Amino acid sequence: MQLTVNGQNYNVDVEDDMPLLWVLRDELGITGPKYGCGIAMCGACTVHIDGQAMRSCSVPAGQVDGSEVTTIEGLGSPEALHAVQAAWIEEQVAQCGYCQSGQIMAAAAFLSINPEPTDSDIDQAMSANLCRCGTYPRIRAAVKNAAAKLQGV
Repeated sequence: MQLTVNGQNYNVDVEDDMPLLWVLRDELGITGPKYGCGIAMCGACTVHIDGQAMRSCSVPAGQVDGSEVTTIEGLGSPEALHAVQAAWIEEQVAQCGYCQSGQIMAAAAFLSINPEPTDSDIDQAMSANLCRCGTYPRIRAAVKNAAAKLQGV
């Protein structure tokens, strides 16, 4: 099957029902998406598929044949961070950091459809991404910070 991940084309020979998470991590060596629960409930494996935030642990590889997949590694670069990545650093969101790539990917997709979110919007949009360290107030602050950055404020 043909995958485009972070702008690079890959041909992978895997079963159609193999979870995308395992294709990314085990076949391509892309380790930003994390395994958390395996049932699409925690958000640690969140990636963008054709611009939409999806849980890669529950998406069969065959479903994304020909799609554009973006992981945390492709969202920005050390030289040019995405606004959400920069806001995460400024707000010192990460504690243990395990969930953060999924949190950032969910926030970036959310802000692409809601550029001026309220606190309630942010809480609702981010509620499906779990953080065992409880950094939710910092996550909300970072999403607000990123929204301002994306609007040029």
